Amino acid sequence: MKGRVNTINHITILADSNIASLDKFFNASRLGQASEQAVDIITVSGRDINASLLAELQPNILLIRSVTQVNEVLLANNDSVQFVGSATIGTDHVDQDYLMQRHITFANAAGCSKHSVAQYVLTAALTLRPQYWQQSITLGIIGLGNIGSTLAQYANDLGWQVLGYDPLLPKSKINNASLEQVLSQSDVVSLHVPLTDEKNDVHPRGSEYPTRHLIDADTLAMIPADTILINSSRGPVIEADALVADIERTGRQVVLDVFEQEPQISEQLLSKLAFATPHIAGYTVEGKLRGTQIIYDALCEKLAVIPTQTMHALLPLNLFLWSELKAHPDRLIKFYDIEQDDASLRSKEIDGQINGADFDGLRRDYHLRREWQF
Repeated sequence: MKGRVNTINHITILADSNIASLDKFFNASRLGQASEQAVDIITVSGRDINASLLAELQPNILLIRSVTQVNEVLLANNDSVQFVGSATIGTDHVDQDYLMQRHITFANAAGCSKHSVAQYVLTAALTLRPQYWQQSITLGIIGLGNIGSTLAQYANDLGWQVLGYDPLLPKSKINNASLEQVLSQSDVVSLHVPLTDEKNDVHPRGSEYPTRHLIDADTLAMIPADTILINSSRGPVIEADALVADIERTGRQVVLDVFEQEPQISEQLLSKLAFATPHIAGYTVEGKLRGTQIIYDALCEKLAVIPTQTMHALLPLNLFLWSELKAHPDRLIKFYDIEQDDASLRSKEIDGQINGADFDGLRRDYHLRREWQF
């Protein structure tokens, strides 16, 4: 995180309005004390951050979430942005190589919502099959980064067996199976991978293990019909048409928090899902604040400013204890009512689909859950 923002009269921040507690972290008293700089924070919808807006506002700092694509198209005609912070775990929406070429500092909130998403997955599975509280099932996890490895901790604490697959990590106690084994031998399969394309001339930054359409007709055919499939990573990891055909054939229970054509969702897909939620798996008070904290700390380092705000000062009392839930599984709905989120999304279906504005509105106005203290 080398280098400091050039000497300027004030700092202009353009931010996704869906980032939590922006004003409590990024105000003048938090960022401007070292040089007595003024700080202007301009908030807009993340999907409205585009090249023309940057040309108009000339921000020094760009703060985003996953819906904003940061690349040459956005920044080619801009020379004001010196720092990009994404308050999200994923980075597939950011061309980091391009930012590096432009000497623009980038920071993301790795690990910020790992417990939130893991708890979402557990809620989905245990709401669909409450008997799994008392059974030693096999949980298959594809992708063992921050979220996948955290989910494995919960599974182990429940006495479940874990089959994990991550070709980018060394073998370990949880990275212990092939993709085929995870798909064919699990009672629940949960996806926790970034969205990557095959490395080639079109995608020079691609991966030797691409995840776009990782779950297609061929891989779906490996999964037993009674296995639950959960995706809270990136929508295009699953080929939507193949998934619809698979559910029609098998009656499989599928939970999606992300969608291939997000923010649009067709009724054909929606009607087949056991649970559908509007990309809110990581939307807890703790997860959101942690994401803001991480990019705030990174910007303070860039500005050579000592951080003076902490998320703990902003957190209300939390009485949701993992130990209590394990002792009283019937209280799960009080910890997180996933059926309510599912119903809220389905209520927006008009003329055979969920439109983008309604999908984004549900995310913007979402009543944040609390993380369960592990």
